Amino acid sequence: MNAELQTDIVVRPVRDVDAEALGRVHATCWHETYDHLISKAALERISPKRLAELWTHWAVQGPEFTMCAALVDGEIVGFAGSGPARDKDAPRNRELYFIYLLDAWHGTGIGQRLFDSVVREGEPLYLWVADDNPRAHRFYTRNGFTLDGASHTEPFLGETLTEVRFVR
Repeated sequence: MNAELQTDIVVRPVRDVDAEALGRVHATCWHETYDHLISKAALERISPKRLAELWTHWAVQGPEFTMCAALVDGEIVGFAGSGPARDKDAPRNRELYFIYLLDAWHGTGIGQRLFDSVVREGEPLYLWVADDNPRAHRFYTRNGFTLDGASHTEPFLGETLTEVRFVR
């Protein structure tokens, strides 16, 4: 898809009515992002319906949480979220939880718009990202983050995923 042909790109707060579409996009993004890190069998267990149920909850979080969706011509193509730190030993008070964007829209500037919608300029925060995700590593480095040396292995779809921590 050529983003230059698209004129209607909107980034806005997530709404509860977005849950079904967010569940579908979330599932697709996981397939596209983790296909080289997680087995095909595990990826096949992803349920867009289950993810939509999670989004029903996430869409109505309190004001300390920021969840935004990116739409192209009215269709959700990505999302991002940030909020209070979840780790006991968090290096910052706020955490960037996720940014996911369908592969077709990588390199269009939409990912940056999503980031800017959930993170205040210069805001100190941290995030966890898959160790083997060089595109994400480059994106976060461009946005002022550096690896702090922390890593952990997380359960993910019945398998494990090694994540590294970036801070700014």
